[in-house]
Amino acid sequence: MQIRTVIVEDDPMVMEVNRQYIEAVEGFKVIGTAETGFEAMTLIKEEKPHLVILDIFLPDKDGLQTLQEIRNLNIPTDVILVTAARDADTIQQVLRLGAVDYIIKPFKFERIKSALENYKSLFKKLNQKEALDQEDIDQITAVKTEPVVEELPKGLTEVTMKQVLLYLMKSNKSLSAEEVAEGIGLARVTARRYLDYLEKTGIVKLEVQYGSVGRPVNRYRIIN
Repeated sequence: MQIRTVIVEDDPMVMEVNRQYIEAVEGFKVIGTAETGFEAMTLIKEEKPHLVILDIFLPDKDGLQTLQEIRNLNIPTDVILVTAARDADTIQQVLRLGAVDYIIKPFKFERIKSALENYKSLFKKLNQKEALDQEDIDQITAVKTEPVVEELPKGLTEVTMKQVLLYLMKSNKSLSAEEVAEGIGLARVTARRYLDYLEKTGIVKLEVQYGSVGRPVNRYRIIN
């Protein structure tokens, strides 16, 4: 059974990257997207998704108001916040309204993958058993990951970082900076900056390929 998911995000580029991230995790299907709180509520009331990926900063009513409305209407939908909002009051209110996770932008792919895998485990347990024992409950309520806040170096952007990551993920092999640059339409030196940052933060692995002549080529691949 696939987990029917709705994404609420007002930036179209971030929306598409998040869609690809979510659908890269087995068991999830994005059934709809919304760019405003009003669109989100219309879609959620019609589709009643299992999971909503929700941003706080929306052009009409914000994500907190949207989450509050979901709860007021007793819609059986779980919510994960993916947002740049990091003030303590907002986070506290979101958790009190029953969000199952809170991810601060910008984030690593591993962070949202972990959140989705944890949710999938919760979803399966709650939908496959009529009664849970203490061990099941402990696994559900255990904190498996902490929110990770990553400040990108000056000149690097979240959207381009995600595009580089997604391109590496889809290739399923090690790539040079030139190949990444050509694949997503960047200058080679720009692609190299993103790849070097990802290598330093432990997300990709650097592999040096030696040929028969000329300089060795640096190649990068996602660490599984």
